[in-house]
Amino acid sequence: MKKLSKLMAPALSLALALSLAACSGGDAPSQNSASPAGNSAPGGDAAGDGKYAIGICQLAPHPALDAATQGFKDALVEKLGEGNVEFKEGNASGDSSLCPTIIDGFVAQKVDLILANATAPLQAAASATSDIPVLGTSVTDYATALEIDNWNGTVGTNVSGTSDLAPLDQQAAMIQEVFPEAKTVGMLYCSGEPNSVYQCDVIEGYLKEMGYETKRFAFNDTNDVASVAQTACDGSDVIYIPTDNTAADNTEAIANVVLPAKVPVMAGEEGICKGCGVVTLTIDYYDIGYMAGEMAYDILVNGADVSTMAVKSAPEVVKKYNAANCEALGITVPEGYEATGE
Repeated sequence: MKKLSKLMAPALSLALALSLAACSGGDAPSQNSASPAGNSAPGGDAAGDGKYAIGICQLAPHPALDAATQGFKDALVEKLGEGNVEFKEGNASGDSSLCPTIIDGFVAQKVDLILANATAPLQAAASATSDIPVLGTSVTDYATALEIDNWNGTVGTNVSGTSDLAPLDQQAAMIQEVFPEAKTVGMLYCSGEPNSVYQCDVIEGYLKEMGYETKRFAFNDTNDVASVAQTACDGSDVIYIPTDNTAADNTEAIANVVLPAKVPVMAGEEGICKGCGVVTLTIDYYDIGYMAGEMAYDILVNGADVSTMAVKSAPEVVKKYNAANCEALGITVPEGYEATGE
């Protein structure tokens, strides 16, 4: 055992659409060009000069999503070489209603492939086009996000990608490992994120089998995160927060509630753990972005059929702890946990 000593408005949408529809001169939100060498773009004229044009729609600026985007771009630059790919990037800044506008801009430009980073961009891309290949990343469960029955691992349309889901049975086992005396686990999540609901549905079954009482505490948006977190603290020995984009954007507000209340948080991913958690079983978002980049290369260069490509999961998961929060709450974690990065 190891004892831790310390531990929008219509005008905005119109402006965004106009900027995305512009040529690749740098006016699109967060637009960036990376230069990789010689293959001609197969499906569209958005890049020109023999480059592949890739549209990237990211839900929000967040370390985990940023890492996935970077991994995707790095994979394509490394495989194609400098000078042969142009990235057109749009960031919805946490407003899912802007994702369709960003995606529509990519479709209008006839990009060769779209990367949808998080669930809302994936849903927008799947609705906007059935012709352009779409790869998701940082998406927890594709069947839930796209309302697919009888899931077999393949979407079967122009959509595939990588999942950020860590094994939920292992996350439940971690709660039992670190908090063996806890009786009630509260699940804190955004009701508007279907993948968060899915994670809670699944892990709740495991927790009940282990003898825990479970309670759900759902917030609607940023405005009620703190108040719902306080209610969760009042009714829980331990709080579980799944991989949830809204929670990830509001970890400071959650920390300001759970730490004074002395209620530990088990987080579904490292970013949330860094902000308000004590332990997590996490994936590396750069890795799943890189895997999506490899899939994109296979589609663009080798002619792989996206409709037959199975959704891929992270190659490994890691147990991590937040040293400062563990110390503040007097929590001892078992051996084999890595400290989260700063």
